[in-house]
Amino acid sequence: MSSFVGFMIDILYKPYVVPLFLIAVGVYFTIKTKGVQIRLFKEMFRVVSEKPEDEDGISSFGALMVSTASRVGTGNIIGVCAAIILGGPGAILWMWITAIIGGANAFVESTLAQIYKKKADDGTFYGGPSYYMQNALGQRWLGVVFSILIIFTYAVGYNMLAAYNLQSTFETFSFYDAKITPIAIGVVLAVLFGATILGGAKKLVKVTEYLVPAMGVIYVAMSIIVLVINAKNLGTMFGLIFKSAFDFKAIFGGFTGSCIMWGLKRGLYSNEAGMGSAPNAAARADVAHPVKQGLVQTLSVFIDTLLICSATAFMCLSTVGVDPSDSKFLTETGGAKSALYVGDCLRETLGGFGPVFIAISMCLFAFTTLVGNYSYCEGCFAHILKRDMNKIEVSIFRGIAIALVFLGTISEAGLVWDTADMFQGLMVVCNIPAIAILGGVAVKCLNDYTKQKAEGKAPEFKAADIGLSDDKVDCWK
Repeated sequence: MSSFVGFMIDILYKPYVVPLFLIAVGVYFTIKTKGVQIRLFKEMFRVVSEKPEDEDGISSFGALMVSTASRVGTGNIIGVCAAIILGGPGAILWMWITAIIGGANAFVESTLAQIYKKKADDGTFYGGPSYYMQNALGQRWLGVVFSILIIFTYAVGYNMLAAYNLQSTFETFSFYDAKITPIAIGVVLAVLFGATILGGAKKLVKVTEYLVPAMGVIYVAMSIIVLVINAKNLGTMFGLIFKSAFDFKAIFGGFTGSCIMWGLKRGLYSNEAGMGSAPNAAARADVAHPVKQGLVQTLSVFIDTLLICSATAFMCLSTVGVDPSDSKFLTETGGAKSALYVGDCLRETLGGFGPVFIAISMCLFAFTTLVGNYSYCEGCFAHILKRDMNKIEVSIFRGIAIALVFLGTISEAGLVWDTADMFQGLMVVCNIPAIAILGGVAVKCLNDYTKQKAEGKAPEFKAADIGLSDDKVDCWK
């Protein structure tokens, strides 16, 4: 298994595969949309506060919190630290660049998900890449493949990784026992996760609506406190980031291990822009115009990477007394001991409270990640089966999902990280070509939105206004 996963990663993360797909298409859409991710930044905050069209529908904010719950997770702490240890401080700058360029991809894929969404019998909406691949491209087989990839990426790769990252945080405490602690954490986490997902989709949304904003605000506030304490080191910190980011001799001497590649891989793991995951949440929102969810999901990318990931990076790199290149932060197989690194950094600044704060943050981040990730999967089964799962099928899948969370806590670090990287890369290879082909529809939709805004109207969308026939859409006739 390890050999196969390693082989796939070597292929997927060559400069001309996943990196080229993400960056080239992101730059293309940035140009085509006239920099929508920057130009309409203020508009993002306005639309996210709007109420749903139907009072029983899921709001833009609710859809934002579901997607942000998946994005904002253990990768914002452990993933960022891994990028710094293995790629150097410059990986953070490339993570920012990936997020800004990727914002255009996030806008297009989520706008498309809204345009081609479906309406369920109970009045709620559903959709995502599988549906625009089927309905707009006419390639149902591709939608089925993508649905399978989402299930493996989120229920297997990402959820096992979130569970592993959580338990690894406790390695810095004296009570940690490598044989007992992971099992104990796995049991508790699996029980809590199981109790939540058995409540259904609406309960998932409610959980994330409350937990995600609260933990994000607390985490950023703590990072500001650390930065104030380490204010004298900020010049050194930014110098390290920019010097490392543009050390081209080191970068091109070993691209796969460079700050660019680690910034891209961990940036993608964190913000998921272009992967096709967030559109599954975006399609659920009840809005008057698809562009509104495109803007909301672009905002989610920025919240994740430019805010939460930066908070972790700044807390660690402003602590100049801890060197991320120290060999003690590397495993025997060349991986990163991220939990040890971030724990040492915050212990240096905050004393014994530092590792405790990280452990609490990881508990909250891991839990919302597990919930957000799972929320993508049941809809994918519905697409594959052409019907909703029956009670027995749902129960079996939920049981497997709970078991995978437990298994993640007792798994080997390298394999769990590599499996997640492999599946997310396959999602990019499947989704990016689809949105590149269909992107013109999203651009027309954006032009329709900005035109109505310029005319002083509250934008409302009809498919015919951008030349889409009724047989292509279900909800905008």
